[in-house]
Amino acid sequence: MTSDADLWQRSELVAALSAGDYGAVLRAYRKWTGVSQTTAGIACNLGQPEVSAIESGRRQVISIEVARRILEGLQVPEHLRPTMATAALAIPGGDPDEAQALELAARVGATDVGSATLDLLEGAFDDLACAYSTTSPKVLLERLRTHLMYVSRLLDGHMTLAEHRRLLVVGGWLSLLAATVHVDLQQDGAARARLRNADALAGEVGHAEIGAWVLETRAWRALTEGDHQRAVELSQAAQHVAPKASSARVQATAQQGRALARLGDADGVHKVMDRVDALVAARPVPERQAHHYQYDPSKFTAYAGTTLAWLGDPMAEKYTRDLIRQLSQREADGPWPRRLASARLDLSLTLLKSGQLDEAADAAAKAIVSGHVAPSNYWRAAEVVRAAESRGLPELQTLRDAYATMRKA
Repeated sequence: MTSDADLWQRSELVAALSAGDYGAVLRAYRKWTGVSQTTAGIACNLGQPEVSAIESGRRQVISIEVARRILEGLQVPEHLRPTMATAALAIPGGDPDEAQALELAARVGATDVGSATLDLLEGAFDDLACAYSTTSPKVLLERLRTHLMYVSRLLDGHMTLAEHRRLLVVGGWLSLLAATVHVDLQQDGAARARLRNADALAGEVGHAEIGAWVLETRAWRALTEGDHQRAVELSQAAQHVAPKASSARVQATAQQGRALARLGDADGVHKVMDRVDALVAARPVPERQAHHYQYDPSKFTAYAGTTLAWLGDPMAEKYTRDLIRQLSQREADGPWPRRLASARLDLSLTLLKSGQLDEAADAAAKAIVSGHVAPSNYWRAAEVVRAAESRGLPELQTLRDAYATMRKA
């Protein structure tokens, strides 16, 4: 499709482009060229229903990628194209109102970024960090990618030094959370790359807590890969870097205890658990308990249950039963379904060792078929299946089949 140079001088189109109103752009373009929605869609690599939805206003917020297709497909002159700060933004699986608010904040700011945009981005990160424990990793990852793309484009704009620092910090947090989701999905290459990004951004602005969380996340990766001594070392490094009163220090200390449990160091485990208990006792309950990077004292029960189960300590049964009771009291899968699935795996492992085979099989089956065991925790389910094999459980084949189905899904 060839555009007429005079077409883009029309005030109707210029105003629509200036406002970033792509529905108005498409309507005006088709009005002056006489092409159909199908023809315009072909030029823009969009389907006719999508063109219709944008034109009619049924789809008010569109992605940066769709905006680019429209601008390039209609051959809009470069000098008339909206900047990315005023381009539309959609957040897959998120709230369109949030996207519109981000765009409005970008427009009214004194710079290409503006404090209002940064406030909303920081709030969006907090929402995503709270959604981590209940949202499908694949869904959450798509939302994180969209926000990271937006941060990347904003970095090309003009801003003050203070705004630049805030943007780098929120980019570091988003990269860190994306890395954690990649770990959950066992996407090792992507996880390493995101962690490098988060570490580089933390180093650029001297953000010790993000740097500590990077080390703690690397420790968790090492633990899931079976490199327990490396996990201990990375956890200790994270504690050294983390600010004294930070959540990162608590989590890194807890991670060291889990790694020591895998190494069978009972004395070391109990010393570390005492340290974690002291750190947790001094912490208030966070305003948003589900926030992945704000340590909630209630997590101690889950931590203790897992650590003692891995150590083979009979006390794990009490912790895991208490946790399952707490998490199950409101609904079938509780407010934190993944935490509940992990607790059931820990209980099953403990019961198998103490000879309570029937209940062990039931707890393991509930965890495995729940759909809430992250891929990074499949090894924990496999460990339960192996323990069931060693005890000759009658339900072994059922557990094997459920495990195989989970992995396939």
